[in-house]
Amino acid sequence: MSVISPDALVAADAPEAATATPVRFVGPKGDVTPSARAWADRIGFKGKAGEILAVPDASGGLDHVLVGTGATFDPMSARGLAVKLPTGLYRLEADPEDARVAALAILLGRYVFDRYKSKDRPDVRLVAPAGLDAAEAQRIAAACALAREMVDTPPADMGPLQMETIAREIAEAHDAAISVVAGDDLLEQNYPAIHAVGRAAAPHRAPRIIEIGWNLDRTDRPLVAVVGKGVAFDTGGLDIKSAAGMRNMKKDMGGAAHALALGRLVMQAGLDVRLVVLVAAVENAVSADAFRPGDVLSSRKGLTIEVGNTDAEGRLILADALARAGEHSPELTLDFATLTGAARVALGPELPPVYTDDQALADDLLAAAKAVRDPLWRMPLWPGYGAAIDSEIADVRNDSAAWAQGGSITAALFLQKFAPTTGAWAHLDVFAWNSRGRPGHPEGGEAQGLRAAYAMLKARYGG
Repeated sequence: MSVISPDALVAADAPEAATATPVRFVGPKGDVTPSARAWADRIGFKGKAGEILAVPDASGGLDHVLVGTGATFDPMSARGLAVKLPTGLYRLEADPEDARVAALAILLGRYVFDRYKSKDRPDVRLVAPAGLDAAEAQRIAAACALAREMVDTPPADMGPLQMETIAREIAEAHDAAISVVAGDDLLEQNYPAIHAVGRAAAPHRAPRIIEIGWNLDRTDRPLVAVVGKGVAFDTGGLDIKSAAGMRNMKKDMGGAAHALALGRLVMQAGLDVRLVVLVAAVENAVSADAFRPGDVLSSRKGLTIEVGNTDAEGRLILADALARAGEHSPELTLDFATLTGAARVALGPELPPVYTDDQALADDLLAAAKAVRDPLWRMPLWPGYGAAIDSEIADVRNDSAAWAQGGSITAALFLQKFAPTTGAWAHLDVFAWNSRGRPGHPEGGEAQGLRAAYAMLKARYGG
């Protein structure tokens, strides 16, 4: 299991801090000591982005480390140092703000999914830079690690029950209430779309909706709802995916992983809110009882949904979860979902789209994303495409007409029909995955928009 070690950050006044190896960030024309310059020239170090040079001292030990920045220093690029530097304790020598960002980047880069494989890896520790809230940085890194680890865990070990178990652990740790409705009880308690999508799974992987409530008795506080899509594995249902399309579908619960991680951060920080976290957890399996193309489903909100494609299942379970969120009359609702391949076509795998019709929320989310270097891009809830999800026999259809083409937009328009109307709502269509491995960004699960959403909530509601 991945761990963000509690001793990854060392206080500046700790005795061992005096032994830390300096790390200095330099560009192609950066100033270095004469001895370091001679060594750099011998090795061929040019200060290019990603270059690292260990500079020896007079006795052959390690005196300091030079890290190339290229022409412009992006402190988040320090994430790769977590695996590039040898085991040891380091002190970042940089502008204070850059040092704080780089320190968090290195904490994020420490994540390795090694649940099934033993391997040696560097243990890079840092002296906490001046002004860094070390406890907060550790919590943020741990939240991202939780989301990534949930995504990385194979579906046999990360089914609906396992998501429930993690939610229960989070709730218990923060004295929050938790309720779970599972299996056929979903029909009795009016979650018909969640039941329809998940009913084909084996009994021990029965569908469920998981609800955490924190501070709900504090009615003087605004209520924030966080909703996550938790498809433990997506075969595509009867509209079955290809082998290639199914290969990484363990990540289709990435929205649930983000929602749980964000909820934990909010509770840990003690933000001045009431909080509801809702996770719709299912497996979209193939069996004789699977829902079918052409079926018309009921939903918690009362709208009927024509199923045009069983591989557009995420929006179906979110429909019920968002409707439930609306029953709490939230001031703000955020949903996270690995919802569409169309979002990747539009923006690629590293830039998640965010949809909202609330300008203030869009401004706050994008400002937070820029501030914490966790990119988001606002996409339009273009009403002209709304006709693409009209159905001849139901209130709405789950697959959009081909003429609209903008599959991520039409999916967001579908969700908007079920989203709470008492306050602002935003939908984040995250990929939750690194398709290309690189230092500090191993191939596999990734947290996207999580730090931005938390920064926005913290700016609005304090801590």
